[in-house]
Amino acid sequence: MSDDRIVIVGAGIFGVTAAVELRRRGAAVMLVDPGPLPHPDASSTDISKAVRMDYGDDAFYAELGERAIHGWHAWNRHWESPLYHEDGFLLMTREPMLPGEFEAEGFRLLTERGVPVERVDRATLELRFPAWNGANYADGYFNPRAGWAESRRVVARLVEEARLAGVELREGRRFAGWVEERGSIVGATLEGGEVLPGDRILLAAGAWTPALLPELADRIWVTGQPVLHFRPSEPEPFRAERFPVWSADISRTGWYGFPLSADGIVKVANHGPGRRLAADAPRAVAPAIEQRCREMLRETIPALAAAPLVATRECLYCDSWDGDFWIDRHPHRPGLVVAAGGSGHAFKFAPVLGAIIADVVEGGPGPDRFAWRERGDRRTEQARGGDPADA
Repeated sequence: MSDDRIVIVGAGIFGVTAAVELRRRGAAVMLVDPGPLPHPDASSTDISKAVRMDYGDDAFYAELGERAIHGWHAWNRHWESPLYHEDGFLLMTREPMLPGEFEAEGFRLLTERGVPVERVDRATLELRFPAWNGANYADGYFNPRAGWAESRRVVARLVEEARLAGVELREGRRFAGWVEERGSIVGATLEGGEVLPGDRILLAAGAWTPALLPELADRIWVTGQPVLHFRPSEPEPFRAERFPVWSADISRTGWYGFPLSADGIVKVANHGPGRRLAADAPRAVAPAIEQRCREMLRETIPALAAAPLVATRECLYCDSWDGDFWIDRHPHRPGLVVAAGGSGHAFKFAPVLGAIIADVVEGGPGPDRFAWRERGDRRTEQARGGDPADA
């Protein structure tokens, strides 16, 4: 690919990992983003993102997650300071785990794969994870091969790696449209009229994808998901060794969270239905969502329920109808490749995403699950809960 020119629109986790990998393979790469980078509105821009291979009975994502975790460790060895923290993942349920349910199937599948997951009952929960209300949670498991990444810092680091590798960054420039010749996409135009020619154009615009490709509007859309930052008055119970990344009946409620950050913040979020909106619409976490979060905390993590709320963020998901990513060549616009549909669970795969996307850009196959497809009825991301979704 040494002679190929690749223009990448969007420098979120899809775009920047693809830029680094394509440049490594010898392509001339231009990365365009309205900036600043990391972009404050990108879904990957936050203090933390969960890293897990826990996907119920979905062996495809479990295997991909395991590969990604090896990649996170490799990045940690390469970077001057580690940005992935393998503090584990605690998944608890109110009722005993039953075959066919997300947590039970995840425990089974990971055990079969040789992952040293540990069953957690009420007594174990109260002993090892004392911030939890053991009276309300009967069963679950702890996966020590999981954790979280400092997502904003990861993106910043990858942007710098792209720059150092020779990727041409066009930060502060906004995409305006395609350049077409004889039915093929041969470039991108920026606001102000500048034309960027390319042998292939990669659209990795996250939540802005549905607006730029309206033909996908029935299969990809934008949802806002609530993120809340609390500052507990007593930080000790929330440190990672006693309070790892966690989920509270996540396939039913969507609630999950993180250990205490270096700044004394405990992040709580919901991976649920969210609310539909346009990517450029005003965003805010409604007071009703905070109330429902505090109700959950009173029953689950009582010491956090009255903690001051110091920040909120409505995280934009680029949701595919089935929860699978969308990484493929456009079937009706030769020259255009799309990498989108992160559906709220893509960031953890950052160490393997670049290679997957680069393979498709080069003309090779990507995973069947990520291919261009018509809408059906399945949803594959089983961790997605259905509790607090009102605006």
